[in-house]
Amino acid sequence: MSPKALAAWLKTPESKEVGFKSTEGGESIGHRSGKKIILLLDKPNANFTGDDFSHARKVVGYIHRHLAQRPAGDISQTHWRYSLMNWGHDPLPGKS
Repeated sequence: MSPKALAAWLKTPESKEVGFKSTEGGESIGHRSGKKIILLLDKPNANFTGDDFSHARKVVGYIHRHLAQRPAGDISQTHWRYSLMNWGHDPLPGKS
């Protein structure tokens, strides 16, 4: 997802509803990650810090693990898809 598309997605109620929340009523880990991803996508790779590279590896790992758990049927309005979108990846063809 582009930084602009991800930023718009993170403002939706669907984005805020999914994912593991470390505190009740708090922001999910994926939603918080999405905000970091926007910053990374807008940052030149030459300026990445060790923490930036670490987070990028975490994102790639999450997406790979989550894609392996794809549910059967139409995924267009599933928590599975919405969770991936919080991490900057829309699994629908032509959407990422």
